[in-house]
Amino acid sequence: MKLYKLLGFSFLLATLTSCTFTENIYVNDSGTGKFSLDMDGSALMEMAGDQVGSQMGAEAKKDIDSTFTFKQLFEEKKDSIAKLSPEAQIELKKLENFVVNTKMSTEKKQFLMVLSTDFKKVNELQDVLQAASTIQKLEGASSPATQLGNSFTNNSKLSYNYDGKKFSRKAVIEKPKADEKTADSGADMSKMVFASSSYIVKYHFPKKIKKVSNPNALFSDDRKSITIQYPFTDYMENPDKLNFDVEFEK
Repeated sequence: MKLYKLLGFSFLLATLTSCTFTENIYVNDSGTGKFSLDMDGSALMEMAGDQVGSQMGAEAKKDIDSTFTFKQLFEEKKDSIAKLSPEAQIELKKLENFVVNTKMSTEKKQFLMVLSTDFKKVNELQDVLQAASTIQKLEGASSPATQLGNSFTNNSKLSYNYDGKKFSRKAVIEKPKADEKTADSGADMSKMVFASSSYIVKYHFPKKIKKVSNPNALFSDDRKSITIQYPFTDYMENPDKLNFDVEFEK
């Protein structure tokens, strides 16, 4: 299966039923680290694995365990990318180093997609779902990738900051553009589906945590990791609800 087709189909699956999205950040002493976003849609495979298999045709007869980079994907679509605006090309450039791993099995009722990358500074990170929505511009309005973009756009700009003393996750709401307002009318069904989905953040730090501004944060035994779970509708409709600060022990 071509990389673009696989990615588009995988994201489309993620919009069809309740999924668990888990945002992981691992920060090292040096400030470098690893970021990943896991999308677990096994609930769909459990309920409708046979239907999914029929949609995929012959590809469904074998398990899929595929790993590729966005850079490889963009090489396949370089002609289409060249036609995009400079701004859109910059957004896609940010995704080049992300590795995509997709595991899907209709027999085992499994669907898991992981987007991951290493970073030199936490401040380099961005909202990967927002950035990935730029992929919709590579194909026509009816493509799976377009449905991805429309489904995951929450009109916010996400930033992270870490200076060794504090960590912050902050989403700032932006005014939607005219074309995004039009797309909103087609997102009602996605909102219904996402009402049963969850967005979980799991952050791991090299220092013990003194306090977290979100009272629902769960601490690991060594107090170096936190887990916070949100309804996915918060991510979509009120992304600033996922804002919080972490203060570390001296």
